Amino acid sequence: MTKADIVNFVFEKVGLPRNEAQNLVETVFDSIKQTLIAGESIKISGFGTFNVRKKNSRIGRNPKTKEEVEITPRRVVTFKASDQLKEVVEKI
Repeated sequence: MTKADIVNFVFEKVGLPRNEAQNLVETVFDSIKQTLIAGESIKISGFGTFNVRKKNSRIGRNPKTKEEVEITPRRVVTFKASDQLKEVVEKI
């Protein structure tokens, strides 16, 4: 599913004009991005939790050359599905 698919879904379900549905979806995604950039977590009840996690530097290996390289420290986004989402997906 793409962002355009989500806009179409909102357009059909809610009945907003297409440009307003697109603005709504963009606003929600921008809000999520800004919260994650600030290092805060996002909990969506019944869906799951997005967290920002710091990964330390470590030694990795290039699988092609077998050469060891340092992987720099970075921040990554993780997602943990809620129990309700897991149950719904499991039933399919």
